[in-house]
Amino acid sequence: MSAPNYSRSQQLFERAAKSIPGGVNSPVRAFKSVGGHPIFFKEAKGAYIIDEDGNRYIDYINSWGPMILGHGKQEVVDAVKAQADRAFSFGAPTELEIEVAEKIREMVPFVDIVRMVNSGTEACMSAIRLARGFTGKNKIIKFAGCYHGHADSFLIQAGSGALTLGEPNSPGVTEGTAKDTLTAQFNNLHSVETLVENNKEQIAAIIVEPVAGNMGCIPPEAEFLGGLRSICDREGILLIFDEVMTGFRLSPAGAAGRLGIVPDLVTYGKVIGGGMPVGAFGGKREIFEYLAPNGPVYQAGTLSGNPLAMVSGLQTLTYLHNHPEVYKNIDETTAKLHQEIESILLKKDRPFQINRLGSMISVHFCENPVTNFESATSGNNDTFKAFFHHLLNEGIYLPPSAYESWFISDAISALEIEKTLEAISKF
Repeated sequence: MSAPNYSRSQQLFERAAKSIPGGVNSPVRAFKSVGGHPIFFKEAKGAYIIDEDGNRYIDYINSWGPMILGHGKQEVVDAVKAQADRAFSFGAPTELEIEVAEKIREMVPFVDIVRMVNSGTEACMSAIRLARGFTGKNKIIKFAGCYHGHADSFLIQAGSGALTLGEPNSPGVTEGTAKDTLTAQFNNLHSVETLVENNKEQIAAIIVEPVAGNMGCIPPEAEFLGGLRSICDREGILLIFDEVMTGFRLSPAGAAGRLGIVPDLVTYGKVIGGGMPVGAFGGKREIFEYLAPNGPVYQAGTLSGNPLAMVSGLQTLTYLHNHPEVYKNIDETTAKLHQEIESILLKKDRPFQINRLGSMISVHFCENPVTNFESATSGNNDTFKAFFHHLLNEGIYLPPSAYESWFISDAISALEIEKTLEAISKF
């Protein structure tokens, strides 16, 4: 199959580079680790996205997770259109904000209260500030390769775009901030115990992606999350789950609900906006009594709870709540992909690993299991680069990085799976 025409995307990238840093508004879009130039898109429906050159792709990114129902779900589109006719924004309270918060609380029993923000970065940054204010301690523990947004505290051995670009420690982060961020190894409780022992009574919170999605999909090993819960309970440390990716995707109550571990604070994004920019953090009421305007920990956002984002998220969450079979469907689709991709790649002369939990999956071209940051970076990026471009040319759109999870939507059917497997078999 000859390569599709990408000339319009090339022109747009060259034009974008004159006005936008690197031609993109988020580094993970830049194709730095796979080569070539980013693809510019103009429309999407169901399981497919269409670029500016008219090429059509099966979408395995799904806007990095929020399009769990597929693109252009009619119930969501109709609700957003109706709200747009009423108002885009007030900068004042609306009933929609209450309804989304109530829906989150209904679906996640351990969440007492929710504050809306505008992005996952804001959610994680605010949760850390609240944890510090509540505990009176300054240090946090994060995990190498986990990405919690681009706030200063998190750009210490970060995943996602920072890992893709090979710059996990960002210039512009002060020494003082870095000093208060302690880094442990994902799936390694001993590394956490060591940090806790060496920083007694100084650690406010441990923040973790319960299922890592920013160094590929890496599920937690048995006892890892439960071990973190025990450490936090013993030491008076708050446990924060970053569920910006996993929230309402892995189960109605996210990874916490699926895996049976309750955090003190949880951050959300992606699915709760149904594709609109949004974030939230929630948790125990006693902790949130410290948050402004009730308490001294300040956090604000003029457009937080934006009506368009709220109505899109409310429709998405309501659909998921009323149609729990969606979770069964996307889990089975992802399991099918896993099994069939594994069967195909076993016949090829190249090592690989496939990680999966629920509707998150990633393929790593390496010899040994991928369980943490170190093993995630051991893969053969040249092989992934070839894999990515081969599938792109076959009409399959994967994350343009070996260090990102794929996200499966409910719009992916047997037809899309068949096309995907046929494309992979040619690799």
